[in-house]
Amino acid sequence: EVQLVESGGGLAQPGGSLRLSCAASGFDFSSYSMSWVRQAPGKGREWVSSFDSGGGFIKYADSVKGRFTISRDSAKNTLYLQMNSLIPEDTAVYYCAKSVGSWGFRPYDAWGQGTQVIGSS
Repeated sequence: EVQLVESGGGLAQPGGSLRLSCAASGFDFSSYSMSWVRQAPGKGREWVSSFDSGGGFIKYADSVKGRFTISRDSAKNTLYLQMNSLIPEDTAVYYCAKSVGSWGFRPYDAWGQGTQVIGSS
């Protein structure tokens, strides 16, 4: 069974940092592209960043470029999102998502339960 478990969310001070983790199990983590997707209160899901299996496709949404860094550790089957210079607009539930393939991002076939991030003003 595919499982994705996020952690690391919380309340960040203005301009502060948080590091999210997504522990993956039940599939060959190194063979699939992985992404972070967020959902702000009252809004739809917004793609944040993706990291493919080979490391050649690492992309960020314009809203987080230069502030967030995605990474992955295949030895630990874990996806990370380092978030710096947090702003109130980053407030959302952040989800880890597994792609159906090794490259790109959508479509996704598995989601974590999400972790709440609050960027205080």
